[in-house]
Amino acid sequence: MRLLGKKELYSFKQRHADARKQVEAWEAEVKDADWRSPHDMKRQYPTADPLGNLNTIFNICGNKYRLWVLISYEEQVVLVKKIGTHEEYDKWQIK
Repeated sequence: MRLLGKKELYSFKQRHADARKQVEAWEAEVKDADWRSPHDMKRQYPTADPLGNLNTIFNICGNKYRLWVLISYEEQVVLVKKIGTHEEYDKWQIK
């Protein structure tokens, strides 16, 4: 998969050092992934929540943080929309 929106991840890692290793592991795993459907992604990340057509939420650090991405399985692209605390996630307008 191609990973877009790395600047958002970089900025987050600078503010939340406790999540750095887990976010970096997620980045590496996504780059190596070959997801063709939400089922493929869920096999690797059973706690991830596909929401609607392209939106997916990943739990980071045991659900302390949330990562919102758009996944185009057909085009093999993951786009980072937002990453933040659970409290911040509650304010996001995910459509």
